[in-house]
Amino acid sequence: MSNQLTRRDFAIRTASFGLAMGLAPAATLAEAEQASRSEPSPAIADPYSLVDPELLPTLKQFPAYELSAEMVVKFRQLPGMPPLPAPAPQPVERHIPGPPGAPEIRLWVVDPAPSEKGKPVLLHMHGGGFMMTNPMLMPQLQGIATDCHCVVVSVDYRLAPETHYPGSLEDNYAALKWVHAHAAELGIDRSRIAVGGESAGGGHAASLAIHARDRNEVPIVFQLLIYPELDDRTGSTRAAPPAIGHFMWTASANRLAWSSLLGSKQGTADAGVASRRVFQQARPGCRQLPYRRG
Repeated sequence: MSNQLTRRDFAIRTASFGLAMGLAPAATLAEAEQASRSEPSPAIADPYSLVDPELLPTLKQFPAYELSAEMVVKFRQLPGMPPLPAPAPQPVERHIPGPPGAPEIRLWVVDPAPSEKGKPVLLHMHGGGFMMTNPMLMPQLQGIATDCHCVVVSVDYRLAPETHYPGSLEDNYAALKWVHAHAAELGIDRSRIAVGGESAGGGHAASLAIHARDRNEVPIVFQLLIYPELDDRTGSTRAAPPAIGHFMWTASANRLAWSSLLGSKQGTADAGVASRRVFQQARPGCRQLPYRRG
């Protein structure tokens, strides 16, 4: 990528990922919140002592809060940032058939060089704790397409808790198959399909890569997992370790996210989350750059 980010810049950009837009029934979110309640994390006398000094000034700009069902509703109502103006590549909205019995899926396609053929493609899944979208999504997609000179296709998958797992996985897999089938139209090389995302999107990307490997229908050459939510056991009733979950994305927010996605199954053998198998299997299939978060 042409733009080099400092750790502070990275923290500022990623702090807002997952605070998002849309509207959902508050009752459904309240049920997920109730299912997420568990034991509090062990106390730390000074949580700021756990943070790298370089990041402290940025971190202290953000007020402390606990994510709740009511906050999710408000975040979903926030307008997203508009796309960057030309000459940045402009997002194009597409609609494709969804999985059997499911609604259409909206995609955002950003192509930095429409006249070129054989470009790589990143199938992107946005963050937002499984429950929200990313208000900085459009500029983010444009930046990836420009810096990496690849087509970016972002999936507007169905959100939790209105849709439980594996509904979002089915949406993402339908998008993967569509990208592969429409390679010529998109100007991409179908042997250079990558999947990736940040936060919840990283978890979705990991699940998608495993699902695609098992189905053996569409090859994936690379997965990019940016602070992904991978392991539903971190959102179960067990307390988080003392040094985890004090700022921004807290242990209670993590439990709310996983309970929204899975109902009350997080951390159990019945959860069936494919991304958890990342830690249980070491079989080859896809190269990856994981940065573990939850």
